[in-house]
Amino acid sequence: MTSKDIQLEIRGEQQHIAVIRLTRPAKRNALSDGLMLAIRDTFENLPSSVRAAVIDGEGEHFCAGLDLSELQERDAGQGLHHSRMWHDALERVQYGPVPVIAALHGAVVGGGLELASACHIRVADESTFYALPEGSRGIFVGGGGAVRIPRLIGAARMADMMLTGRVYNAQDGERIGFAQYLVPQGQAFDKAYELADRVAQNAPLTNYALMHALPRIAEQPADQGFLTEAMMAAIAQSAPEAKDRVRAFLEGRAAKVQKG
Repeated sequence: MTSKDIQLEIRGEQQHIAVIRLTRPAKRNALSDGLMLAIRDTFENLPSSVRAAVIDGEGEHFCAGLDLSELQERDAGQGLHHSRMWHDALERVQYGPVPVIAALHGAVVGGGLELASACHIRVADESTFYALPEGSRGIFVGGGGAVRIPRLIGAARMADMMLTGRVYNAQDGERIGFAQYLVPQGQAFDKAYELADRVAQNAPLTNYALMHALPRIAEQPADQGFLTEAMMAAIAQSAPEAKDRVRAFLEGRAAKVQKG
């Protein structure tokens, strides 16, 4: 699947990894409405063989945020519906069919940071930098950033970024929680693909629980979270694939955890 804004490639011997690449390098992969709709449609229509996805940006930058050339004067109702369209698109990333690993490099700014925060694992290379310039431009985040970004770094750090224009480099970004992995420049995609290949080997129901149940459990009061956890654990372990994997471990046919 190819369009002017996004490219989908299915890789792996079992066609189990989707590589989704933003293809607007001349615009630093800035997010137009067309690109957001293409992201939504891509995740809605992934082939059934896919078990994990990598999202990447063509060129020197992952994504430099909202395409300001598309910024229009809207009344409050139009602005509300526009923001909700972005929410809908990024909901397909976070709560879609498969785990998503972001390969970050260069600018991860504004809407680009909102997109990255909707992914489940983020790998940054040393060229990566993070910013939320909306505050200096008289606008506010509208793609779910006010919900997702504080869950990564805390509300105070996000407010500081928007109030002062603070930019985090790759090292500090990993330290505060923007990325789980930091690799040398030019290696983010390879590391993200390696992780996607590993994730794709998991039992699908376990991956589903981690994507859909875990973030909701984290938001629930403890007593509700314990009950949700118990129900999800019961469902996951009842799957035939889970039973086969436990049996393989007990019979010595599965690798044990080793010190990293």
